[in-house]
Amino acid sequence: MILLMHNNEVVIEIIDLDSKKSISLTTRVIIDELFNQAQINSESILVWCHESLKEHINIEGIKASFHLKNMMLSYGENPYFSNRIGYVEDSPFLKVNKTVKYPTWLMSSQVGAIYASQLLKFKNKIKIDDTFDFVLNAIAKQGMPNGLFCYSEPKLLNKNAALIHSETASNVQLFKFVKLHYKSVWSILLLLNIMINEGKFPIWAFVRNLLKRQQKFKLKFDLEPLEKQVIKTSSTIDVIIPTIGRKEYLHNVLKDLSNQALLPTKVIIVEQNEAINSKTELNFIKNEKWPFSIVHKFIHQTGACNARNLALKETTSNYVFFADDDIRFNENLLLNSINFMHENYINALTLSCLRKDEVEVFKTTFQWSSFGSGCSIVKREVLNKTEFKVAYEHGFGEDADYGMQLRHLGSDVIYYPKEKITHLKAPIGGFREPYKHPWQREGEVQPKPSPTVMLNRLNNSTPQQVLGYRTKLFFKYYKTQKVKNPIAYYKRFKKQWAQSLFWANILKEQDK
Repeated sequence: MILLMHNNEVVIEIIDLDSKKSISLTTRVIIDELFNQAQINSESILVWCHESLKEHINIEGIKASFHLKNMMLSYGENPYFSNRIGYVEDSPFLKVNKTVKYPTWLMSSQVGAIYASQLLKFKNKIKIDDTFDFVLNAIAKQGMPNGLFCYSEPKLLNKNAALIHSETASNVQLFKFVKLHYKSVWSILLLLNIMINEGKFPIWAFVRNLLKRQQKFKLKFDLEPLEKQVIKTSSTIDVIIPTIGRKEYLHNVLKDLSNQALLPTKVIIVEQNEAINSKTELNFIKNEKWPFSIVHKFIHQTGACNARNLALKETTSNYVFFADDDIRFNENLLLNSINFMHENYINALTLSCLRKDEVEVFKTTFQWSSFGSGCSIVKREVLNKTEFKVAYEHGFGEDADYGMQLRHLGSDVIYYPKEKITHLKAPIGGFREPYKHPWQREGEVQPKPSPTVMLNRLNNSTPQQVLGYRTKLFFKYYKTQKVKNPIAYYKRFKKQWAQSLFWANILKEQDK
C-alpha cells in the first residue's frame, strides 16, 4: 500500500506502508501525484490521508475492507458538496450512515483508498483542474454506474480518530459539478430549487458554468476479487413466494425451482384470500411430489409486505431467494448467483427481471439504487434486523425501503444482469378486490404523490431530495392532469402535496 499525506493544498509525504520507507515526490499537486504513483505501482492500493490523521490510519481495516480491486473507499466528517446536491440527485447514496460501510459516491479527501489499476482507467479522461475533493467525487460519480464500488468506510480510521471539518464546495463548484455530471436541465432545476426553497439567487454560479458540457466517456470495471474464495458446496437456500390467485403461474415457478442445479431446501408459500370461507387453490402442493420441503401458509389477509414477513420467519438456510409468483428462470439461476455472491463478498443481489420483449439497459454489475422484492437473493444473516414495513401495504415504496434497511445495516445491494429472470406480469388474481386506502375514500383533493411513496421519501431521503422531488413532480404532473391554468394548478398541487404529507405522517406513526 502506498500512502500519500497532504494538507489539503499539497502532498506532504509519500510512504510505502509495506516497507515503511519514504518515496520521492515527483510533484506536490495531490491528484497529479496520485496518478503518478498509480502508474508506478499499478498493483497496489493507493491511500490518501490528511496529515492530521496520519497516526489514526487503520491499515488492517483498509485491508479487510478492500476485498475487490474495483473499489473506492473514503471517510470524512462532512461531505464536500452541501446538502443542496440533493435537489438534483435522486438516489439512496446521499443519506449516508457513517457507522457502517455505506454505498455512496460522496468521497472525502480526509482519508480514502483506491486500487491503482482502477484509478488509471480515469487517466486523461477525468478533468483534474479543480480541488482534490472535487476530483475524488467526480471519479466516484463517473465510476459508480459503470461498476466501481464506492463506499463510505469508517474502518479506514481507528475508532478514536478526531476528524476535522474539511473544505466544502462553493456555489460555483457545485454548479460546475452538476453541469459536468448531469443533464443540462438539472443545472436549471438546481437554481430553481435554491431560489424557491431557500430564497437565495446564485445566478453568477449558474451563469459561469452555463457553457460547460456533460462529461461522457466509456468505462468498464470488472469484478476482481483480491483473494479468490473457495466455493462452498454446502450453501443452502430457501425461497419465499407471496401469492394470490395465480395458481398456474405459481405451479410453473415451482417446476423451475425443481429443475435447479442447486435445489432449494425449503420453499415458503404464503397464499392469500381475504374471503373468510375460502379454501386453498394450490392443491398441487400436496398432490405432486417436490424435491424440496414446502411450507404453505393460507391466510385471509392480503398484502405482500405481511406475506413476505411471515415467510421470512420460516427461513433457515444460508441464503433467501425473494421470488414473485409469475416469473420463469433457467436451471442454473440459484447456483450461479450464490457462487457469484460468495466469490465477490456480496450480501444482497438483485437479478435482471424483465418482460419477454424488454431490452436489458444495464450491462454491468453495479451498485443498485433499489431492491427487487421478487427477484433478489440475500444472505440470511443480514435479514434478522429487517422487515417489510406494513405501512407500505397495497402501495408503492416497500422495495426501496427494504433496500435502504439493508444498506443501513452495512449490506450493499448489487445489480447482476448476467443471470436473467423473465417476468410474465400475470393479470391480477380473479378473486382479488382493488384495495381502497383511507385517503381514497374522502375529499375531492387526492394526495399527490401517493402517501406510501411520500413515506419512503420522508424515511429514506434528505430534506433537499424531498424538495427536489416536489419540484420535478410539479412540472412532470402538469402535462398529465386536466387543470391547465398555471395558477389554479399551482394552488391545487400545493393542496395535493399537503394531503400526501398528512397521510404519510399518519402511516409513519402507525408503523412505529
